[in-house]
Amino acid sequence: METSTLYTHCETRLQQILNLGGARCLRGTRIGLEKESLRVDADGSIARTPHPRALGSALTHPWITTDYSEALLEFITPPCDTPGEALAFLRDLHAFTYPRIGTEYLWATSMPCVLAGEQGIPVARYGDSNAGRMKTVYRLGLGHRYGRLMQVIAGVHFNFSMGDCFWPIYQQVLGVPGEDARRFRDRGYFGMIRNLQRLGWLIPYLFGASPAVCRSFLAGKPTTLAEFDESTCYEPWATSLRMGDIGYQNRKEEESGIKANYDSLEGYVRGLSHAINTPSPEYARIGVEVDGEYRQLNANILQIENEYYSTVRPKPLTEGDERPTVALERRGVAYVELRSVDVNAFDPLGVNESQLRFLEAFMIHALLLDSPPIGELERFAIDHNQSATAHRGRDPSLQLMRNDERVPLRVWAAEVLEQMVPLCRVLDDGHAEQPYSRSLAEQQAKVADAALTPSARMLALMCEHEQGFHEFARQMSLAHAAWLREAGLAPEREAMLEAEARESLARQQRMEAEDDVSFPEYLRRYFR
Repeated sequence: METSTLYTHCETRLQQILNLGGARCLRGTRIGLEKESLRVDADGSIARTPHPRALGSALTHPWITTDYSEALLEFITPPCDTPGEALAFLRDLHAFTYPRIGTEYLWATSMPCVLAGEQGIPVARYGDSNAGRMKTVYRLGLGHRYGRLMQVIAGVHFNFSMGDCFWPIYQQVLGVPGEDARRFRDRGYFGMIRNLQRLGWLIPYLFGASPAVCRSFLAGKPTTLAEFDESTCYEPWATSLRMGDIGYQNRKEEESGIKANYDSLEGYVRGLSHAINTPSPEYARIGVEVDGEYRQLNANILQIENEYYSTVRPKPLTEGDERPTVALERRGVAYVELRSVDVNAFDPLGVNESQLRFLEAFMIHALLLDSPPIGELERFAIDHNQSATAHRGRDPSLQLMRNDERVPLRVWAAEVLEQMVPLCRVLDDGHAEQPYSRSLAEQQAKVADAALTPSARMLALMCEHEQGFHEFARQMSLAHAAWLREAGLAPEREAMLEAEARESLARQQRMEAEDDVSFPEYLRRYFR
């Protein structure tokens, strides 16, 4: 279907929603944030200290945990009604953390400096319970399969859901009022996901903030990147090397033929389940349990669902030790996780309100667009556009693949943003500040002038101050640390976070005491 037709249908649907009194439901979205940050020492090297006990248990704390490494903090907000509410919660988590990490500070960029080499990256530990051991063994497996360097790249995940009142109205708009409500919602979210993949190249262009990397991250491996200085490699037109070829990718797809199917929930679950249950000769050579120590959870193409890399995921609400694919089958999609946002080096929290308002509108826009299944040729185009934008997004001559033609990135981006104008006006809800329209205008300015993008600003400052990536990132990190140490916490919020930290440690102790089966038996039951 032609792109212009997709947009026409989108605008018509928006007007029909408004005619049915659905403006309030369009604005009734819920958003959450997951933001990763490396703890580093004074010189910017990855901290070797354990996860601070004063922050609570990384296994059971709902808002402060770790990702791959013991040093890779992950801050998680609950679902919030507004971007401002989510950012306020994220700010409080940072303000709570800083007094409890001593002289360490949080790295301000997605790309790390691995000054002590791969073995200087401590894998996250979650205690002696079966659930905790499983999380650690999974991470050990990632290290054996892909190397530890890839795993300490940080990002911001944007979690999004429409309000419950939206879906019945949208069923009327699409003329399928008799369809099962949960099935309709799942179809809607998977349509959104397909369109977020089609248009996903726009995110690294607008928000990519990793055009350069510390040479230490490359660990002496050959590279096609240019030399910025003796300590830094970069690409002149890059936006997000994190999302490019040096980032964490599922290269095994090329050999195994495994590719997630986003045509439907059933196809998605079937594809991932197949990968989780299909042995891999390559990973079998690593071994699962060697000399009494686990190296990975299993030797299959995927250990668990989360190993499959994607810029966007359908997410269920899981219960207990329930596997995500099982939860999807039982209760459907609860929200959509957009994973392609770099840590914003220019903001102390790694993300700002203008970004969040644009992302919120962008997700709704992707939902309202027509979304046919993705064929083989379009899948190739999606992958090409993502990689090309990550490596050459600011190149004025860059053309992307759309249908059977090539179109300049800036032309396509301008079309997408222009089509979002009516939706942003609705989301503004008559506010004099017009926050959504103002955010959209900021993104339109970046399309008109690539020098305004975070990636271009980063390289410009590095040139102006004659700084390599490491020194630039260290200076930004220290400036943000000073701001966050001064930010302070309301007494009641600090008391709440302290109580949650204590209770999370108690929950971990209870889990360890209540285990009544061996670890191999626990894994057998989990994968059954």
